[in-house]
Amino acid sequence: MPVPHDLLADLHTSAEAFQALIDQDKDLHRLHKEYNAKDKEVVSAEGNGTSDELVNRLRKERLQLKDQIERIVHPPKS
Repeated sequence: MPVPHDLLADLHTSAEAFQALIDQDKDLHRLHKEYNAKDKEVVSAEGNGTSDELVNRLRKERLQLKDQIERIVHPPKS
Protein backbone atom coordinates (compact mmCIF):
# COMPACT_ATOMS: atom_id res chain seq x y z
CA MET A 1 0.00 0.00 0.00
CA PRO A 2 1.42 3.41 -0.97
CA VAL A 3 2.32 5.76 1.87
CA PRO A 4 2.86 9.53 1.93
CA HIS A 5 6.43 10.74 1.57
CA ASP A 6 8.13 12.00 4.76
CA LEU A 7 9.30 15.48 3.77
CA LEU A 8 10.59 16.42 7.23
CA ALA A 9 12.83 13.35 7.34
CA ASP A 10 14.32 14.33 3.97
CA LEU A 11 14.88 17.87 5.23
CA HIS A 12 16.43 16.63 8.49
CA THR A 13 14.29 19.02 10.50
CA SER A 14 11.68 18.80 13.21
CA ALA A 15 8.04 19.65 12.74
CA GLU A 16 8.42 22.57 15.15
CA ALA A 17 11.42 24.05 13.34
CA PHE A 18 9.72 23.63 9.96
CA GLN A 19 6.53 25.25 11.23
CA ALA A 20 8.55 28.23 12.49
CA LEU A 21 10.03 28.64 9.01
CA ILE A 22 6.61 28.36 7.37
CA ASP A 23 5.25 31.02 9.71
CA GLN A 24 7.99 33.40 8.55
CA ASP A 25 8.03 32.66 4.82
CA LYS A 26 4.90 32.88 2.66
CA ASP A 27 6.63 31.24 -0.30
CA LEU A 28 7.64 28.28 1.83
CA HIS A 29 4.08 28.02 3.14
CA ARG A 30 2.71 27.99 -0.42
CA LEU A 31 5.28 25.42 -1.58
CA HIS A 32 4.51 23.19 1.39
CA LYS A 33 0.79 23.23 0.56
CA GLU A 34 1.58 22.43 -3.09
CA TYR A 35 3.94 19.65 -2.00
CA ASN A 36 1.29 18.07 0.25
CA ALA A 37 -1.30 18.21 -2.54
CA LYS A 38 1.15 16.65 -5.02
CA ASP A 39 2.11 13.96 -2.50
CA LYS A 40 -1.57 13.02 -2.16
CA GLU A 41 -1.81 12.81 -5.95
CA VAL A 42 1.22 10.50 -6.06
CA VAL A 43 -0.12 8.23 -3.30
CA SER A 44 -3.52 8.06 -4.99
CA ALA A 45 -1.98 7.32 -8.40
CA GLU A 46 0.26 4.61 -6.95
CA GLY A 47 -2.72 2.97 -5.29
CA ASN A 48 -5.25 3.00 -8.09
CA GLY A 49 -3.38 1.45 -11.00
CA THR A 50 -2.48 4.68 -12.79
CA SER A 51 0.01 4.24 -15.62
CA ASP A 52 3.68 4.17 -14.69
CA GLU A 53 4.28 7.13 -16.99
CA LEU A 54 1.82 9.32 -15.09
CA VAL A 55 3.03 8.13 -11.68
CA ASN A 56 6.62 8.96 -12.66
CA ARG A 57 5.58 12.42 -13.89
CA LEU A 58 3.79 13.12 -10.61
CA ARG A 59 6.81 11.93 -8.64
CA LYS A 60 9.09 14.26 -10.62
CA GLU A 61 6.75 17.18 -9.95
CA ARG A 62 6.78 16.32 -6.23
CA LEU A 63 10.58 16.14 -6.29
CA GLN A 64 10.80 19.57 -7.92
CA LEU A 65 8.66 21.01 -5.13
CA LYS A 66 10.81 19.28 -2.51
CA ASP A 67 13.94 20.73 -4.09
CA GLN A 68 12.47 24.24 -3.97
CA ILE A 69 11.54 23.74 -0.32
CA GLU A 70 15.00 22.42 0.48
CA ARG A 71 16.65 25.49 -1.06
CA ILE A 72 14.64 27.67 1.33
CA VAL A 73 15.14 25.50 4.42
CA HIS A 74 18.84 24.81 3.70
CA PRO A 75 20.08 27.60 1.42
CA PRO A 76 23.34 26.96 -0.41
CA LYS A 77 26.39 28.29 1.40
CA SER A 78 28.29 30.97 -0.44
